[in-house]
Amino acid sequence: MAQFFRPTKKASLGVATLSIDGCDHQGRGVARHEGKVWFVDGALQGETIKAQAAQNKSKFVEAKVVKVLTPSVNRVVPFCADFERCGGCQLQHQNLNAQVQDKQQAVSALFKKFAQQNTLPWQAPIIGESRHYRRSARLACFYDKSAERLRVGFREKGAKTICEIVKCEILSERFSAHIPALREALNQDKQFASVSHIQLSDTKNHGYVVVRHLKPISCEAKQIIETHFSDRGWRFVWQSSSDELGEMDYELPSYVLPRYDLQFQYRLNNFVQVNAKVNEAMIQQAMDWLQLTKHDVVLDLFSGIGNFSLVAAKYAKAVIGVEGVESSVAMARQNAHTNSLTNTAFYCADLTDNLAKEGWFGSQANVLLLDPSREGAEAVLKQLPLKQFDKILYVSCDPVTLARDSAEIFAAQFTLTRLGLMNMFPHTGHIESMALFQRR
Repeated sequence: MAQFFRPTKKASLGVATLSIDGCDHQGRGVARHEGKVWFVDGALQGETIKAQAAQNKSKFVEAKVVKVLTPSVNRVVPFCADFERCGGCQLQHQNLNAQVQDKQQAVSALFKKFAQQNTLPWQAPIIGESRHYRRSARLACFYDKSAERLRVGFREKGAKTICEIVKCEILSERFSAHIPALREALNQDKQFASVSHIQLSDTKNHGYVVVRHLKPISCEAKQIIETHFSDRGWRFVWQSSSDELGEMDYELPSYVLPRYDLQFQYRLNNFVQVNAKVNEAMIQQAMDWLQLTKHDVVLDLFSGIGNFSLVAAKYAKAVIGVEGVESSVAMARQNAHTNSLTNTAFYCADLTDNLAKEGWFGSQANVLLLDPSREGAEAVLKQLPLKQFDKILYVSCDPVTLARDSAEIFAAQFTLTRLGLMNMFPHTGHIESMALFQRR
């Protein structure tokens, strides 16, 4: 007998009235309804709302607010006219103090889930400016053939379409109000239709505008754009499809840490923290917590261009930095030389690989510093002889991987002695935190 394919019926999407009893680590409201957990964009703890389901899974529903029936006392009017559309910020509808409190609660819940820790040694959070804190950002670009226009802005929430913002209050003031002018200038010449994205970087010396284009653009067209924005202190870098930012010739951007009399240069494809003031406070907190002495040898993994390494070298006997990106390692070495630091050594290694063959792996370091990407440090923690360290400082940009990796550190007989949030990205769901572990 012939068998005919019968597609399974998808769960229907609908509207539900919900009481929000918490929030998750992405800043979404959490409710329980008809045996499922609902994650609701735009909802705050303590509110009663109507929510429209966007995705109905077997155990949970992803949804967004349709109407707020009983608002939270922490609900505020968003300061950005494009907040409802733009995907850059998620929490402008919540006051800043409540954002930090909810993020702390979310981290606590993750430590309980992954590491069975119910009581955490919370320290005062690091709080920076709530606006104009981003010194770098990436603008999405798309040529709309029907409108014969290059769209420039940020991706819309939950979509690939572009929100052509009028002003971004999160960007540094060098760029904040000038995106419409840049958009209009690029639309004066069809050659710019091939621009795929624009990277903005506000640095100590210039405001860099990296224009990535997929087809050639004439020198004359480039010069018109550069002249138009010359009074803003912008420096344009034109990146073709065959160019690599790490190899292109341009004046290197830089930033300074005045407290430590240090200057850092980097290439525009190197990672640097986008919030300069919180970065400075984060480094100071790391040094305060570690209390390094001239007897300490620090192993700094995921060391980048030396953001922590060079400061630690001012206090420690020696610092060994390991990073997976060769251009960042080269900049770390150059920065150490520029700042006359002779007690540092930097190595390039993939920290997810087998590391036993690496020369630095058998070092006599007694302090471990970790600043991994969102993937966390699980692979390297499983390989390191953790019991050789007296202290482990973990700087995290993802609370899920921090909580997961903490279980590995606890298993090696360490105690969590300090934990603090760093509000690196106000008005967004991103959570940055720092944890100090000490050997029992």
